[in-house]
Amino acid sequence: MHGTADDALIELDLPPRPEIVSVARLVVGSLAMGDPSFDDERAADLRLAVSEACTNAVQAQLRADDDSPIHLRYRVWPGIIEVTVTDSGGGFDLVAAQRSVDLTDPERLEYEGGLGIPLIRLLADEAEFRKLPHGTQVVMTFGPDGPTGRITD
Repeated sequence: MHGTADDALIELDLPPRPEIVSVARLVVGSLAMGDPSFDDERAADLRLAVSEACTNAVQAQLRADDDSPIHLRYRVWPGIIEVTVTDSGGGFDLVAAQRSVDLTDPERLEYEGGLGIPLIRLLADEAEFRKLPHGTQVVMTFGPDGPTGRITD
């Protein structure tokens, strides 16, 4: 980690293999647990969103047969965690991929996949998807309170 007492920076370059998803989850989960403003439920949101972004990055690079590292960057301030996932998997149609998915549509049960971006958008306070010359970068910002609120008893 680098930075002052008020911020921290962690950067990892990991091979494009499915096993890195658990590493990414572990790091963001630890960061959320280290900030008392993030509760267990919100930490689970962060782990899920980061898992989806990393899974998409790994799949893109496997499809492109590119063994370049996937770059993970975690920036942390009190009450804010920003995670950036950068791959070199050739990119994808960001407009099509970001279209809203109706999770209540019965036809949705007919196929798997395609939920990564909608889940990231739902769970992150802010999510930006950047098309790079040779890949994609996802920047997610999380605060301790989910952007969609919670259902309580």
